[in-house]
Amino acid sequence: FESGMSSLALGLDCSTQGLKASVVNTSTFECQHTFAINYDRDLPRFGTHGGVHKSSGAVVTTPTILFVAALDLLLERMKAAGVAFDKIVAVSGSGQQHGSVYWKSGARTVLQNLDAARSLEAQLAGHFSFPDSPIWMDSSTTLQCRELEAALGGPEALAHLTGSRAYERFTAAQIRKRRTEDAFADTERIGLISSFMCSLLLGDYAAIDHSDGSGMNLMDITAQDWAPAALDATAPNLGALLGPMASPSAVQGTIASYFVQRFGFAPGCHVASWSGDNPCSVAGLGLRRAGEVAVSLGTSDTIFCLTNAAESRPSVEGHVFVSPTGPAAHMAMLCYKNGSLTREAVCRRVAAGSWANFAKALEATPPGNNGNIGFFFDEPEIIPFVPVTGVRRFDASDKPVSEFAPEAEARAVVESQALSMRVHAAAKGLTPAAIIATGGASVDHAITQVFSNVFGTVVYAASQADSASLGAAFRAIHAHLRHADPMLSFDAAIPDSAFKHTVVARPSAEAHATYTALLPRYSALEARVVREGSQ
Repeated sequence: FESGMSSLALGLDCSTQGLKASVVNTSTFECQHTFAINYDRDLPRFGTHGGVHKSSGAVVTTPTILFVAALDLLLERMKAAGVAFDKIVAVSGSGQQHGSVYWKSGARTVLQNLDAARSLEAQLAGHFSFPDSPIWMDSSTTLQCRELEAALGGPEALAHLTGSRAYERFTAAQIRKRRTEDAFADTERIGLISSFMCSLLLGDYAAIDHSDGSGMNLMDITAQDWAPAALDATAPNLGALLGPMASPSAVQGTIASYFVQRFGFAPGCHVASWSGDNPCSVAGLGLRRAGEVAVSLGTSDTIFCLTNAAESRPSVEGHVFVSPTGPAAHMAMLCYKNGSLTREAVCRRVAAGSWANFAKALEATPPGNNGNIGFFFDEPEIIPFVPVTGVRRFDASDKPVSEFAPEAEARAVVESQALSMRVHAAAKGLTPAAIIATGGASVDHAITQVFSNVFGTVVYAASQADSASLGAAFRAIHAHLRHADPMLSFDAAIPDSAFKHTVVARPSAEAHATYTALLPRYSALEARVVREGSQ
């Protein structure tokens, strides 16, 4: 790295509810600054709730220009705080997975000729053929999913080809839904949210990386390139609209002159491929060894780990992505739509929105919740697949009940998620030797203790809850070094000492035994909820 004052790397995370930044020292790997924009609070003119707009028919979108405005605001705040932009040698980022952006014809010319005297928002407004980006919470494309699976030999065949069966939130179904609209004919480029944000920094269209590209139902997971049959089944001329793919560790270019002139970035600052938020969390959490499993408790809840690509077995439940940290590895993941927003709704109901009181309520009930089990689906759920929203509660005799006592409600919303993860992770062969927790709820001891007891493992928490932007910064460092040394691995570039995990929960053998005994009953009730929800 450059001599003199230590150089820096910038990692950004364009998530569901906000845009975050981590500025990392490239020598010590310490995070020196963090910044965050909350869409609802800091950009209220867009009228989002939880960062999104919800419409009839399970449509969930975010205005594309909001992401642009958030970048404007974030960089201005960083500039006001005195961040040494000229010391940043590389930048990368993460985006909420699956969401898509539709650039209008002529947009590339505007992107390549940005005026540093004006905001990005002012220059790019009106240059999207579809002004609203469908995001991962959208579940309006069931018809398109069934059509894609039929065209490609069924859900198992599609999972074998792309790593996942057809999912409503995945990009292929969203593109297929739009392909007959007039605006689609006026579309010049389709990007993921990750590649879209990367494009802003490059001042030109960025390539979609293999890792985030795995979450589209469009990429051949083995060949690590677009699958022609999937492209043809989705929309005409789709390969040209998507452009070529790139390695997650590639340097895609240097930062656009706009950012040099407006904020003082160095002209040679590398822009590395952006990737998805869950893949970037793999990099930020330091998942490397067999048995290391991450549980992310955010807007969506996910459980994921790395596997050997040669031993990877995609199936109709869960997902297999290309690893963001090494081409020979895959990332196995289960995703739950009802995460932090669902827990927040329960917290408001039982604890007037106080997490301290929520924790007291949870801890006032024993592991196993005296036999009470709940299923909390504020949104249509992915795992298990339940398209009908609502809360289902069962007492100790499996009788449906309309409500629990507040203490039981608090425990039920946490236990049900942990039990579901254990059941479905085991079905995919994920048996954690240790859990690394990340996401907003990972700092709540009462919640992590439940996960520790359910899985019977120690739970560690990452040094910062936002592992995605930290992972993006680490990926930027790796790409920057690899640009000079193409054989350099991520593990060699980012040492173990960069990952600082602390023990936040140790399992109780008695509680673990209680949960293990509860698993058959939980599974039977889950199957009942699925059956009744599909009728």
